[in-house]
This record gives sequence, C-alpha cells and structure tokens, in this order.
Amino acid sequence: MAGGGGPTRPPGAAGRWRLGQSSPVPDGAGEPIELPGAGVATLSELFTGNARDGGWTGFLLPQLPAAKPWLWVQERMAILESGRLYPPGLGAGADQIIHVAARDAREALWTMEEGLRCTSIGAVIGELYGDPQALDFTATRRLAVAAERHGVAAFLIRLGGHANLSGARLRWRIASSPSLANMLNPKAPGASAWEAELFRARGHRPAHWTVSHEQAAGTQAGFRLVAGAAYRALDENRLAAWR
Repeated sequence: MAGGGGPTRPPGAAGRWRLGQSSPVPDGAGEPIELPGAGVATLSELFTGNARDGGWTGFLLPQLPAAKPWLWVQERMAILESGRLYPPGLGAGADQIIHVAARDAREALWTMEEGLRCTSIGAVIGELYGDPQALDFTATRRLAVAAERHGVAAFLIRLGGHANLSGARLRWRIASSPSLANMLNPKAPGASAWEAELFRARGHRPAHWTVSHEQAAGTQAGFRLVAGAAYRALDENRLAAWR
C-alpha cells in the first residue's frame, strides 16, 4: 500500500506461500516427486502416530534450506517422550542448528513465532507432544501468518497428537515404511521410505503416497515414489475428524 505503514514482506515471499501454484504430482511408482508445498514459506503440520517413531526426521530434513540456520524448538514433554535433538546425527547443516529446549508448549510456540520474524533463519521446527491446551487454532494461525509474512518456513511436529482445528496450510501424517532393497547387499537396509498422507492442503486433493529419498541428492529433488498416489473421496465423518 503506497505511503502506508503496513508490514512489508521480503522480496519473493508472496509467491512462496500460494500453494495452488504448485506443480502437478506424479502418481507412478519410481517417478521423481516434488512434494506439495515444496519450498513454501508457510506452516506445515506433521503428525506421528507413535511419538517414538523418529522416521519423520528423515522425511523433513530434505525439505529444509541448507543456506541458512534452522531454529529447532522442543518442549519438555517432547524431549521426554522422543528424545533430545542430537545435531551430529542430522548430517549436513547440523552445525547451524539453533536448539531451544522449551519449558512447555506455550513457551515453545512463543519461541517459534519469534524465530519466524527473523529472515536470517531458514526454517523453524517445533516439536510438541500430545494436545497441549496452548496449541489452539489461534496459535497455529499466528504461526502461519508469521511464516508467510516473513518468508520463513515453519514445521510443527505433532508427536502423538490429534488433528484438531488448525491454521496450518499443509497437514501430513507420516510413518516409517520398510526401507528399499539395497542393490549392493540384499541383507543391508536400502534407502529410507515413508508412508506420507497429505490430508489437508490448500490447492491439493488429499492423497497417500509411499515415498523414498536418495540421500546423495540431499534436497527435495531426491524424493521418489515407491507406490503411487491414492486419492480418496472425503466422507463427512473423516472430514470432521481431520478438521
């Protein structure tokens, strides 16, 4: 707005959060896949059915920008249930992690929102356990707006939580899947794989894929389909549960 005093966005930020502009997703096994919302500066939620299944980490890491540091926030219950972050185990970019151990969910959400206001940060990740009272629609909406306004991607990891009402633009259910075959040693594990269910996203149909990632690629470009997309019609009961 000319002459106004409203907030300004970093150059190019506006185009990064319009999910409806994403490329079509292939549905054939073995094809490269660009995940819906790839590179989008907004709030994504990742739900894990089991708080001690750390497979979501391998699914998330290739989606994080390598050029800037990451702010990684864990609240106390998340640390107790799934373990404290171990940066050396995260590979490239781990030396740039800013780790915060928050006292509770309210403190973790505040830390995430403050981090999203810093454009020098590449991504903000927050781990919350269960369904804390502080995590309501208003809190998630504030995170989504802050991410989109300042051009910083936010990922809210829901360890054992339920998909209650949320302002997140993309909502995933992630679970570990058996690794792929190792071409050099049939007794050794191959590339990691995940069951990835996208059950809410602006501009995309709900779908379920089995995907793997080529570690050598190190970026979004390394994701490939193990099994094609399964699209589902939304009946009223499932739609109400997802909301």
